Parts: sequence; C-alpha cells; structure tokens
Amino acid sequence: MKLGGYAGKILIIDLSKEKILTQSLNMAYAKAYIGGKGVGARYMLDYIDPKVDPLSPNNLFMIWSCPANGTIAPSSGKYPVITKSPLTGIWLDSHSGGPIGAELKYAGFDGVIITGKAKEPSYIYIDDGYVDIKKAKHLWGKRISDTRKAVKEELGDPLVKVMCIGPSGEKLIRFANVDSEGRQHGRGGAGAVLGSKNIKAIAVRGTGSVEVAYPEEFMKACEEMNKLDIFENPEAQFGIKWGSIALMWPIQEVGALPTRNYTDGRFEHVASIDANVVLKHSIKRGACFSCPIGCHNYVLIDYGPWAGTLVEGPEYETADLIGANTGTSRFDAIAKANELCDEYGLDTITTGSVVAWSMELFERGLLTLEDTGGLELKFGNAEALVSLIEKIANREGIGDILAEGTRIASQKIGKNSERYAVHVKGLELPAYEPRASPAMGLSYAMADRGGCHLRSWPIGPECLNAYWLGAKPIKLDRWTPENKAIVVVQQEHQYAAKFALGICDFCCWDNQRLTNILWTVTGFDEYRDVRNFELAGERIVNLIRLINVRFGISSKDDKLPVRVYNDPLKTGPAANKVLREEDFEVMKRDYYNIRGWDSEGRPALEKLKELGMDDVLRYVEWG
Repeated sequence: MKLGGYAGKILIIDLSKEKILTQSLNMAYAKAYIGGKGVGARYMLDYIDPKVDPLSPNNLFMIWSCPANGTIAPSSGKYPVITKSPLTGIWLDSHSGGPIGAELKYAGFDGVIITGKAKEPSYIYIDDGYVDIKKAKHLWGKRISDTRKAVKEELGDPLVKVMCIGPSGEKLIRFANVDSEGRQHGRGGAGAVLGSKNIKAIAVRGTGSVEVAYPEEFMKACEEMNKLDIFENPEAQFGIKWGSIALMWPIQEVGALPTRNYTDGRFEHVASIDANVVLKHSIKRGACFSCPIGCHNYVLIDYGPWAGTLVEGPEYETADLIGANTGTSRFDAIAKANELCDEYGLDTITTGSVVAWSMELFERGLLTLEDTGGLELKFGNAEALVSLIEKIANREGIGDILAEGTRIASQKIGKNSERYAVHVKGLELPAYEPRASPAMGLSYAMADRGGCHLRSWPIGPECLNAYWLGAKPIKLDRWTPENKAIVVVQQEHQYAAKFALGICDFCCWDNQRLTNILWTVTGFDEYRDVRNFELAGERIVNLIRLINVRFGISSKDDKLPVRVYNDPLKTGPAANKVLREEDFEVMKRDYYNIRGWDSEGRPALEKLKELGMDDVLRYVEWG
C-alpha cells in the first residue's frame, strides 16, 4: 500500500527549554483520525495536563495540516490551530483557509506542537527543514498587516507565509484571534495563547510538494467534486455569487437572525447590511487556498467618517453579530468595526456579542456613563460600537472587563448581568437563533468547543429544506424535539471527518465524494467504504468529548443560555417562541442515547471499544 497526503514528520518546540525536536508522525493516529483536528486531538490527549491554565506556559499551541492540504482537491485549504481555550477552558480547534496548512506540509511537517514560553517576544521561522526562533521585540505592538509585512521584509522572502497575532493577542484578550495571511483562526482565543508564550508570529516557507497515493483516481475524484458539488450545484452558487453574506436573506426570512443581543430574530434594517450592500462596495473577490468558490469580498468604504476603510468581508456572521445584533444599520460602521477586529486580532463573533450584551446592560441601567467612560452604549449607536471595540482591543476602561468575554465579564460586573449573556460554555453564540431553530440549540449545546455553528448545521433541514447537509434525509417538525438528535449526530460525523480531511464547510456535503478524496490521497483503502469515513468522524467526536470530560465538562454544562428558555422572540415566523427547557432536555437525552454516552455525558467504555479506540482507554477514569 502506497501512502500519500502526509509529510510523515511533526515538529515539537519547547520555548522554555529552547529545544526543537522532530518526530515521526504516528501513522496509526493518522489512519484512525485522518488528520487536522482528529490527529491533533489524539496528540493533545497524550501531551496535555487536563488541569493546565490556558494562559500558562504548559498549555499547548498546535498547528496541524490535513491530508488534502497542499493538493488540488477543491476547497482544501482548511486547517486548524488547536489549544485549550482561555475563553472557555476547554478544547479549541479554530480553522482558517489561509495557506499555512499547505505551506507547512511543503516544508516537510504535518504538525507543530509548541509548549513553554519564550524569554522575550519572538517569532518562529520554518524554512523547509530549518527551524529558528527569532527575536520579535521590534514587532511587539504592531497590528496584523504591519506585522505580516515586517516579517516578510526581514526574511527577504515575499513568498514566506506568515501566521501572526495583533495587539489583542499580546494583551491576552480571551477572544484574540490568529491571522493566517488575511484569513483568521477566529474563535476561542488562540491568539491569547500565542501571546502568553511571547510568540508574535510563525513564518513558514516550503519548497516541497504533496504526493497522493492514487493520482489518476484522485484527479477523477476532484473532477467529480468540482462538477457535482460546485459548478453544477445550485446550493453552492450563493458562495460563488455573493459569499457567506447571502445567508442573511434566508435566515432573516425564517426569523432566526440574532438581533439586539438575541432579543429578536428579525432585523428591520436588514436591507442596509445585506449581500446587495456588500457587493455594491466590493472592489474585488478572493479565495482561500485551492478553492474554486472564491467567497471573499473585499469592501472599500468611500464615504462618511470611516472613508478609506478596506476590509475582507464582512462575512455573514460578522455582519449579523456586529450589525443586527448591536442594532447597527450603518454599513460603513460595520465595515470599520470588522477592519479593527482584523487589525487588532479579535474574533468578530465574540466581539459583536460582547458589544451587544454591554448595550443591553446599558439600556437596562446595569452599566452607566461612568462605567463606560462616557460612551452611550445604546443599540444602533454606530460611533459607540466603533469606539468600544477600540477600548476592548486596548483593554481600556470598560474594555478591560469586556476583553474577558461575556461569561467572565458578567461575573465581574454582577448585577444579574449573566441573565443577558448569550454563550455556551463561555463561547458566545453565532448567528442562528436557537428559539427559531431548536435543533440549532442542541447543536450549540453539544458542540465540542462551546457555542458553535461549525460542528453541525441542522437549521438547514429544520428550517430551510436543505436535506443534503451531511445527514440522511429525515423530515423534521420545526417546533418539536423528535428526530433532532439523530440529524445533529450524523452531521457532526461528517463535519468532523470533513474538517480532519481539510475540506471547507462550503464545499461538498456528500460523504462518498469526500471519502473518495480521502482514500485516493492517503492510500488508506479502508476509506473506499464510506461507512469507515463516517466512523472516523464518530471517533473524532468521541475522542474530543473524552478530552473535554478530562477538562471538567459534564452534562450540567451541556445547556443553553437562560434567555433561550425564557424570553420569547418578538417578530417573524418564530414570534412568541422560546425553546422550552423540557424540549431541550428531550433532545439532549436522545443525543446521549444515540451517542452511547452515560447520563453525565461521558462516552461509555463499550462505545469506545466498539469504535476501535482501545488505545485511549487508559485515559478513561470512569467505568
């Protein structure tokens, strides 16, 4: 059997001891968990102390390539950084479509494991087999684009690929992101982990290539995916024509568009911030590595107080969370806020949610002008939105508290402010209202990194008649709990295996075509059978749940914000709806039963053995 898709080596960097080691990739891990988040999770289980403080030197920061990275497989640029999140205290994988995953493999490595803390601000340089830790005191304090430019100039190589943090990562803001050549590892605070390690950037240059095991069959699989999943697929055209911002229309229509800190599911000014507005201001389009869809818009604002703002985006999540969810209808303000987040290095989803939450607190009298430093934090105040993001990015005044995220900030502010905080396990919810899509509520509660829409997307079959999204077509009654769990479970398996392979969530929802890419790249003939692809996804889900249980997660944490159970939506098809807690508990119980987890949400030993995961049993501390 000829193997392909893997470089066969990993890089281990101990910053405290100033040691750099290489190690052979564990191919048993690769076969069982594919790559990316799957293989990264298996290494995390081996390497991490479950009690580690996320911002301490002993936390891990890992970069993992995926088997399809660096090939011509359609939309195969996705790769993760992995760590223990400083925002949630649990597992975090955060993906980007930037070129580092491919470049790392071209340089001869499947993964990089970083531990310890550098004695002074530094950056890591990987040039094929050469690895160096360079001084970066002169880079500390620089924004993202300036950092990227400076590193390339210093190395004298415009082709080097740069991953870096902005000032927010240096200041340990718990939702600081990591930039990868203009694409972000956004969620969960990975940027703060790099900042805590005194690492400003990681520069990678590779001159190698990626071999695939079965070239002819691989080319056929790529052609089939391009044809059936992209160019002849009506569902893919929204990404090609508009980008993710096009999702705003159907989500608004079904009443699931988070508005004014999740108090409503429709925004009356949606036409001021939708895809038509984005295209009006778009000056060019762009794409991630090896992607024929090209969903990026580059927007230029040529009017008003923020004229000259140039930003990639806003994506759908950003336009809603920074726009509708803060009541902001001024597109120029949303674009400026997006630009600030990208340059300082902030997750736009959490930033928008934190701002919206603080605006509700202000309107309820729980924050005053004295608290906010004179900012009138009312919904729709565009100037206050932009100013508050600056304060958060610089940990200035009220921004220092908000930089902790809504969960920790609510504990500091008190005054029952947690009642209005919208997060799961500390990760603020994205742009799909769970009272309008109950299955999405279950998805958020069970997602491995907290409130996340990239573990399953059951709003598709539940509300949008999209029955092709990774689960067998099951008719769902929108307002009852029946069959919601099985759809979430099946979608989770696809998403886990698909992301481990390195394929973007915007491309291909057919498991057979995905596994055709997998076996032709890797040479693992077991994956000719689509059932083994689905089993790999199930193994990854259970592996990460095992990690999270070791981090302290249990059934009591698999819950939704109080608002979802108690505060009815106001307008649209979901008006007067809540997600009743008893209905949620039915879905959760069904989910545990399907998964083979006990009542505490722990994978049963029998389930792990059934999945062929005997090698992890030594980490199981329950019967």
